Amino acid sequence: MKIVILSGSIVGSKTKTAMEHLEEMINKRDEQYEVVTLDLADYDLQFSDGRNYHEYEGDTKYVTETIMEADALIIGTPIFQASIPATLKNIFDLLPVHAFRDKVISTFVTAGSEKHYLVAEQQLKPILAYMKAHIVPTYVYIEEKDFLEKKIVNDDILFRMERLVDDTVRTTKAFEFIRKEEEAMYDF
Repeated sequence: MKIVILSGSIVGSKTKTAMEHLEEMINKRDEQYEVVTLDLADYDLQFSDGRNYHEYEGDTKYVTETIMEADALIIGTPIFQASIPATLKNIFDLLPVHAFRDKVISTFVTAGSEKHYLVAEQQLKPILAYMKAHIVPTYVYIEEKDFLEKKIVNDDILFRMERLVDDTVRTTKAFEFIRKEEEAMYDF
């Protein structure tokens, strides 16, 4: 199973900190998963201009193809101006409309306060659903007060992150089983 952890911003440290915790949690599991971490701050991405994602070059091609090859994605995003960052929206724009078909996607959100907790429900989940994702219904919302010196200090947040990893892996395995069962019904 290939799991991509995507940090949807090029600024700040909270989303990256949470992403690193999630990667560590996945790697500590008994089963071996291929985990790829994509921190958009590490890449020079082009803006979407309507081309097929295969036609881009360099970092843009690598990031989009890595996402398309994933079985599951964990998308982390900060909230800026009551919305997801343009860098994350650009990733969605670079991909085809069916990019997340047969992929399980879970999310975590970092924000300065509790005021924007519905951004994931009202903005992010509709985009993921439109792109045909199997969305893990719960998400982790992490506030400024949950961090201290670039570390997550709230045990409840760490517990919910562990649960998010469990839910992502279980859901991916379930959909993989269903796909294999459906494929076995055909003779070709």
